Amino acid sequence: MNPPKLQIIGELMNNSYGRARKAWQARNVAGYQELAKIQTDLEASFLTLNIDGTQKLSVTLQEMLDFLPRVIPAIQEVTDLPLSFDNPDVAFHHECLKHYNPAKSKGRAILNSISVSRKNISEMIHVARDHDMNVIVMVSECLMPDGSHGAAKTVDDILNTTKHFVSLLHKQAGIANDRIIIDPGLAPVASDTGGLINLCLDSIRAIRSEKNLEGIHISVGLSNFAIGAPKPMQVSLERAFLCLAMEAGMDFALSNPEKNTVPMSKDEKLVQDLIRILEEGRVQPGETQEDSGFRQLDTFMELWADET
Repeated sequence: MNPPKLQIIGELMNNSYGRARKAWQARNVAGYQELAKIQTDLEASFLTLNIDGTQKLSVTLQEMLDFLPRVIPAIQEVTDLPLSFDNPDVAFHHECLKHYNPAKSKGRAILNSISVSRKNISEMIHVARDHDMNVIVMVSECLMPDGSHGAAKTVDDILNTTKHFVSLLHKQAGIANDRIIIDPGLAPVASDTGGLINLCLDSIRAIRSEKNLEGIHISVGLSNFAIGAPKPMQVSLERAFLCLAMEAGMDFALSNPEKNTVPMSKDEKLVQDLIRILEEGRVQPGETQEDSGFRQLDTFMELWADET
């Protein structure tokens, strides 16, 4: 198939990035406005707003709730791009939507995200319904037969979880397929010994093959892919993965519009190297996933050595 047109959810307003972290610590709305303008000028389709904590920064829910009334109107003063509100707590989304003006946006806002591990799933679905939002659904966790949840390990796990949430969104909120964005999860290539990158790509293909899922959008957090890889390789690796994911059917990406939103051509050496690396991660007869996973990692390390 021809790769779909890629829609970028710009991720720079996230405390994982230094400029956003600095703006958050100073509660500097002008800093957020600048990040919004940068991404708008780079033709992002949406702008994520994630002011949650990171490994380097502790942030309480109340601190976030106190800042939202200031920062959301300020962002909307400088861009008409719809915002993607990213937080697992439904209280965050309620507060965001008190201060977000959809009339100033040229598209639907996004609720990011719903998953099997979220509390108040029905309430989150109803928030999306009541505010005419698009929804990101995380399907890297799946429902277990006993009603608990755990990490998805197979394409069927991801496909069944996708179908479960699509059905819920249809029945509870009348949200059609073209307003649903599925995120199958993306592992770092430098530590993927569990076959998770192949699982992601295979799941994208499987979703695209399901007639009842026509119109669904698919996204990943692209910057996850190169975590742990040498810094000089990171952007190139992300662009190489983007080539393969778009070929499989991905049409959205949560990514940095300054660096990694243009897919590498498939005939580029790094894309061919990545195809070879991932093929080494396929389980062969008589092997365990650990066997193939470490072979994949060894092959990646050889590439790393060649590049450095």
